[in-house]
Amino acid sequence: MTNIEFIRLSIAVSPKQISATIDLLTEGATVPFISRYRKERTGGLDEVEITTIRDALKKWNELVDRKQSILSAIDEQGLLSDDLKVKIENCYSTTELEDLYLPYKPKRRTKGQVARELGLEPLAKMIMSQRGGDPDVMAERFVNHDVPDVEDTIAGAKDIIAEWINENTFVRSRLRQLYERKAVLTAALIKGKEEEAQLYKDYFKHEEKLQRCPSHRFLAIMRGAKEGFLRVKAQPDKEEAVEIIERAVVRGNGKDADCVADAAKDAYTRLLSSSLENEALAEMKQKADEEAIGVFAKNLKQLLLASPLGSKRILAIDPGFRTGCKVVCLDENGSLLHNETIYPHPPQKETGKAASKISQLVETYKIEAIAIGDGTAGRETEYFIKQIRFRNDVQVFVVREDGASIYSASSIARKEFPSFDVTVRGSVSIGRRLMDPLSELVKIDPKSLGVGQYQHDVDQKKLKEALDDVVISAVNSVGVDLNTASPYLLSYVSGLGISLAENIVKYRSENGAFVNRKELKKVPRLGEKAFEQCAGFLRIRKGDNPLDNTAVHPESYGIVASFAAMKGSSVEELLGNEKVLKELENTQNLTFTEHDILNELKKPGRDPRKTAKVLEFDKSVRTIDDLFVGQKLPGLVTNVTNFGAFVNIGIKENGLIHKSQLADVYVENPADFIALHEHVEVEVLEVDKNRKRIGLKRLS
Repeated sequence: MTNIEFIRLSIAVSPKQISATIDLLTEGATVPFISRYRKERTGGLDEVEITTIRDALKKWNELVDRKQSILSAIDEQGLLSDDLKVKIENCYSTTELEDLYLPYKPKRRTKGQVARELGLEPLAKMIMSQRGGDPDVMAERFVNHDVPDVEDTIAGAKDIIAEWINENTFVRSRLRQLYERKAVLTAALIKGKEEEAQLYKDYFKHEEKLQRCPSHRFLAIMRGAKEGFLRVKAQPDKEEAVEIIERAVVRGNGKDADCVADAAKDAYTRLLSSSLENEALAEMKQKADEEAIGVFAKNLKQLLLASPLGSKRILAIDPGFRTGCKVVCLDENGSLLHNETIYPHPPQKETGKAASKISQLVETYKIEAIAIGDGTAGRETEYFIKQIRFRNDVQVFVVREDGASIYSASSIARKEFPSFDVTVRGSVSIGRRLMDPLSELVKIDPKSLGVGQYQHDVDQKKLKEALDDVVISAVNSVGVDLNTASPYLLSYVSGLGISLAENIVKYRSENGAFVNRKELKKVPRLGEKAFEQCAGFLRIRKGDNPLDNTAVHPESYGIVASFAAMKGSSVEELLGNEKVLKELENTQNLTFTEHDILNELKKPGRDPRKTAKVLEFDKSVRTIDDLFVGQKLPGLVTNVTNFGAFVNIGIKENGLIHKSQLADVYVENPADFIALHEHVEVEVLEVDKNRKRIGLKRLS
């Protein structure tokens, strides 16, 4: 099997497309660059397909490396036969590969190894041949001062046989199938942990088929086990497992066959069951991780691509009761103009004074919108602000503040605002999130943004890789303003990274704003390859060339010029001229690139994201005590999981729309029916004030 054949097991595209993608990746091209600017070479593959090929290629390379490592290890032992070498070279399953290596893998001193050292391996072979002989008679030849009686001699031979059975690839394969089909996951409370383990009360006595356990429940159970509250097992019926082994290794009805049957039971109980249980749990954990990471990645992309308000003058508030509300005023570029603290809520309750101060700030700094964090005192602050009558129309937005405190204490925030404390930095972050969520959220560890599902329980390396892919995809799909972007935002642009991003910002501060994309080549250490990868994703407003504010790559400017020449117009006249562009589209046999260029010219420089909209919560609902069954409310989706969606209905506690209440049809994957930040109408189905749980049904 070749690497291309291996990759085709993961994705149904042609060998030619896979080969072209591998070549591009090997040349150092990024996924966003390949998907947008190399469609001719890949046959129009999208980001998801290219990422799948990249990941499958990585698995192939890891498999090849592992094979070589195993071959070398066995060869060093002088045990690499031609037959074994062929088996290893033709193995393309990691699990089967490890089964082949198992007999040669270095082990701790085992019972079987001790028996071999006592010279009992020939006896084990005689018994294992099952020719009808009497094991007691066979064993007498091996009795000596180290193994003084027949029983010990036979026991040692059984230990050796048990290890042979454990290392039998056919037996392991058959048992693995049994575990896949019939393993039962059980969870039980560890005695004496009742009070500490109340969070896992639902799993104190739990049992279900392992393969049918939803990922979120499996991860919850495994967390309970990791924290020392639950005892977890995953086993099929023992008798059925032993019967599978006996059918594979026991032949005949003699006493020697009985010995082999005893060894089979011991092999399963002592060696195979724990090994295969760990393997089954690890495989289930991997599947659960992939699902949870997939949910997190999808939510994160929706969060990063949330609607921006745009370049507006913002007054942002980080609400609080006792410590007051931290207020900042920002200009159109997000720069800090003013900060102070007001106390509109108890215990100070300086409501009039606070209202007067807000009115003054709105007038002084020509504020166009107000952003209020959705944490403690958020709803009360929103109510307070909406009682103020401003001279001009000022929109009021509630902004999710997950991760704002993480950002405010970070080195990034200290570098941006060295003279201000964490409270001011947090308020600035809230305001900037309203202006442009993407630019601000890239500064924060995605795990702190409140849109994951068991993100601390999954494989952290795979989680980071997936989330990095999401951030890179989001940044490059929107494009980045070269003259205003922070180094943190620029670092996610295709082909850059933090070092080149900082060089760009330094060059910008020393030489002024970039006037064209070509000027990027003057940035220290930014070579031709980096320019090729990044240029199309960077935007320059009001520069020398209007195409520099579009997603048209500089390498394709000649194509635009030829289009303009066909119509006897300038490039500037072509931009946004849908009628002329439509004519070009209809009269040409377009390549992928030409088609993308014409689409981009129809909307030059336009942000692909929608504009932020205000959601008005029900004014009569301030706390969970104001809710009742049957009540209909507006809400904002704050998180989507495998089991449903959490919705902000304007109070401290989020409600849950279980997936069974999302639609009038069966819902397997909630993300197919609802999205993060979606405005929804819900009906209250259940209110559990003691557990602070709210059950909702989606109406629209």
